[in-house]
Amino acid sequence: MTRTRSRGWLGALPLLAFFAFVFGVPAVALVAGAFTAQGRPSLANLTQSLQGGYLIAMIGSVKLSAVVALLGAVLGTFLAQAVVASRGTLLREAVLTASGVLANFGGVPLAFFWIATLGNSGVISGLLGLPSGSLYTFWGLVVVYLYFSVPLMVLVMAPALDGLRPQWREAAASSGATSWHYWRFVALPVLAPAMLGGVVLLFGSSFSAYATANAMVGTVVPLVTLKIASALTGDVLIGYENIALALSLDMVVVAGLVMAIYLPLQRRTSRWLH
Repeated sequence: MTRTRSRGWLGALPLLAFFAFVFGVPAVALVAGAFTAQGRPSLANLTQSLQGGYLIAMIGSVKLSAVVALLGAVLGTFLAQAVVASRGTLLREAVLTASGVLANFGGVPLAFFWIATLGNSGVISGLLGLPSGSLYTFWGLVVVYLYFSVPLMVLVMAPALDGLRPQWREAAASSGATSWHYWRFVALPVLAPAMLGGVVLLFGSSFSAYATANAMVGTVVPLVTLKIASALTGDVLIGYENIALALSLDMVVVAGLVMAIYLPLQRRTSRWLH
C-alpha cells in the first residue's frame, strides 16, 4: 500500500509539467527581462519603474483597487445577506444568476455601456443634468468597477451566509444576546475568512483590469496597467525597453504583499470554523 501511494504522484506529472511550462517560463522571462537593461544585468528598469509617472500610476492603481475592494465587499455582503434572508426562491435564483453574468461583464463593452449611459452625451446624464466629464474621473472609474465587483462579492458571500446555522442564532438569543451581539461575536468571525478572501479577489480583479479603464479614461487617471500598455507599444525612454516587465514585476510584488497580509488573517479567523 505504501509503495502504491509513493508512486501516486507520477500520475500528476503531466499536469505539473504543463503548469511549469505555462507559468514557469513566462515568470522566468519576466524576472530576467526586468533585471536586464541595454543587454546586461541592471537595476535600471526597476529603479525607473518606481519613479515619476510610473510611481504615480502604481499608487493610483493600488488606491483604486483598495477603494473598489472595500466598497464592493461591504455592498456585496449586504446584498448577499438580503438575498439569503429572503424567502423567495425566484428572487434568490434571479440575483445569483444575474451576479454570475455581471461578474464576468467587463472590458470595452462595459465601458461603452457606461459611456452611453452617463457619458458626456449619455442618456441618463442628459436627463439628470450631470456635470460634463464626471464619469471620466477616479470616482467614475470606481463606480464602473463596482458594477462587476459587487456581483462577484455576492457570489463569494452567498455560500458562506448559507453556512450560518439557525441554531447559532437561537443559542445566542436564549443566552440573552441581541442581534448585534450575534453578528459581532458569532456570525462575523465565522464569515471573516470568506470576506477577507472576497476583498483580496476584488482587489486583484481591479488591480489587473485594463480594457475598461483604457476605453474610458485613457491617460486621465494614471494606472499601472495603462503604463504597461504604453511601454509595450514603444512609449519608453531609450535604454528602458524592458520597463514594461519591471512594472509587471512591481504588480506581482504588490499582489504578493496583499496575499502575505491576507493569509495570516485567514488562518486566524478560520479557527472559528473548527
